[in-house]
Amino acid sequence: MGYSKKAENITPSITLGITTKAKELSDAGVDVVSFGVGEPDFNTPKHIIEAAIKAMEEGKTKYTPTPGILELRKAICNKFKVDNDLSYTPEQIVVSTGAKQCLANAFMAILNPGDEVLVSSPYWVSYPELIKLADGIPVIVETDRESNYKFNLELLDKYVTNKTKAIIINSPNNPTGTVYSKKELEVIAKFAEDKGLIIISDEIYEKLIYGKEKHVSIASISEDSYKRTIVINGLSKAYAMTGWRLGYVAADKKISKLMASIQSHISSNANSITQYAAVAALNGPEDDQKNMVLEFEKRRNYMLERISKMKDISCIEPSGAFYVMMNIEKFFGRSINGKVINGSVEFSDLLLDQEKVAVVPGAGFGADSYVRLSYATSMDIIKKGLDRIEKFIEKIKK
Repeated sequence: MGYSKKAENITPSITLGITTKAKELSDAGVDVVSFGVGEPDFNTPKHIIEAAIKAMEEGKTKYTPTPGILELRKAICNKFKVDNDLSYTPEQIVVSTGAKQCLANAFMAILNPGDEVLVSSPYWVSYPELIKLADGIPVIVETDRESNYKFNLELLDKYVTNKTKAIIINSPNNPTGTVYSKKELEVIAKFAEDKGLIIISDEIYEKLIYGKEKHVSIASISEDSYKRTIVINGLSKAYAMTGWRLGYVAADKKISKLMASIQSHISSNANSITQYAAVAALNGPEDDQKNMVLEFEKRRNYMLERISKMKDISCIEPSGAFYVMMNIEKFFGRSINGKVINGSVEFSDLLLDQEKVAVVPGAGFGADSYVRLSYATSMDIIKKGLDRIEKFIEKIKK
């Protein structure tokens, strides 16, 4: 019996895999420190929870229009105007079950078999797989320290072909935490215009930026970039609403209509109760959100300071999101307890086995010289985990 070759060609999420393994050990009573999952450890703000309860009590538990309730789409339009200086109408907005579904809808709406999408490496693990599921071809653009782990014109010119259909921007980036400046986005917007490319801008970490960096949406760069950009966002990260599963997209009306049509056959509307809670999130106070960002920045600074003092370790300093990419390549070829470290997967497996610390192998992000640590967890856990990592690397033999 044969099965779908497309499905068999998909690589399971390495992030969810390591998180599941850590949870299984924890459930078995093992003291595991997990730096794996990209999920705020804060609870959803109280006024959002109360809005969900109110919606249930009022019987707002029925199907909604596939693109989302009008009240929410208007709130999203207002958010874009206030935060990003972008003017959208409710007809341009599609609400989905998380930003991941928004991305899947977008790729299915724009790609035909053989179309190429430029993806910068390191990348979020699901980008290549979602592109492949939509019959597209992910073209991995290798970035490095010299390019500050971002697209630039030289790299784009090197990888673009006559089959290139789109380019995906993720700022702030998961996993590197890099943030594109307005000047850098202007270069990419002009490149997309010259080559006739669609831009997919994943802005899910927009609110999680530290220091002097500012978020700029590439859709706001010019009239042309506005028309060719599909903006992806959601509530999971900024409002500590990961389990509520709500993302949204803004795009040209024709693309939005295609995405809504696709979604109508796959999942229909996003959870109705979550939609009403999302209205409260977008229209309500942001004190909880600001306090969360301040705490993340404190944790980031502590993690960077500790890692900088570790032997043979370096990292990419993040300006946004809540991850640190730790460079482990100096340990390749070395061994611990007779087991040789040949890459990030072996390093991660041995770290979990020896010291019960879960990190995500950089191989899943197209960056095998790194492992990813999330600081979306308490300071006590961060301290304990880094103590164990330091102990682990001291055991590795040259």
